[in-house]
Amino acid sequence: MTGAPSAVVDAAFLVAFPIAASIVGSIIAVLRPPGPKTTSAVQHFAAGVVMAALAGEVLPDLRNEGSLIWAVAGFIAGTSVMLALGALGRRLEERQKSPGSGIPVGLLMAVGIDLLLDGILVGLGASLGARQGLILTIALTIEILFLGLSVTINLTRNGLSRTRAVATTSSLGLLTGLGAVGGAAVIGGASHQSLALILAFGAAALLYLVVEELLTEAHEHAETAFLGAMFFVGFLTIYVLAAL
Repeated sequence: MTGAPSAVVDAAFLVAFPIAASIVGSIIAVLRPPGPKTTSAVQHFAAGVVMAALAGEVLPDLRNEGSLIWAVAGFIAGTSVMLALGALGRRLEERQKSPGSGIPVGLLMAVGIDLLLDGILVGLGASLGARQGLILTIALTIEILFLGLSVTINLTRNGLSRTRAVATTSSLGLLTGLGAVGGAAVIGGASHQSLALILAFGAAALLYLVVEELLTEAHEHAETAFLGAMFFVGFLTIYVLAAL
């Protein structure tokens, strides 16, 4: 694990990519949003990328910490937080189904918390090392790209102008930077028990992201062999990148 000052610098550099992804996603949403098939293909790919990052980087480091009780506690905490955020998001979406119903403040709060957690995961990766930081950043950048796209579409449907929708989503993306830098600063000096807790929390968050968000949304489009293959292409891409 790298030292705290070095990890903070690395996190500040790496998190620039997810922040840029939130901006790019919001711009794509107002200029030329992708069709359902393209969206599903990239979501399958992103799910494979995140799963590979979880299996190849987070879980081995968690096992090496050797603190089973703290790992279980962290996993339960991460699962609880992600399930609560998911339930909150679904409830807020139900309230905002009618177009032009105004700014979905509650939904934006839920997304902001999600982005803050994503930033903490980037900071976690930067604290673990250069390879782990890069792989987690790639995985989360793809996820945040589509989060920015979907949030911007939601905002425009609720009456915001394109400019305000892009500005709002881009501003939310800055929370990723706050989470990354703050997370790296805290994790850099963490004990083995605390690191096991944080790693397990991150593992639960990534697992939820794959199973309950990316793959669930990806399967809203009719499944094909090509779309299914994109998951394995994403997994293999990260596997090869880690090996190199």
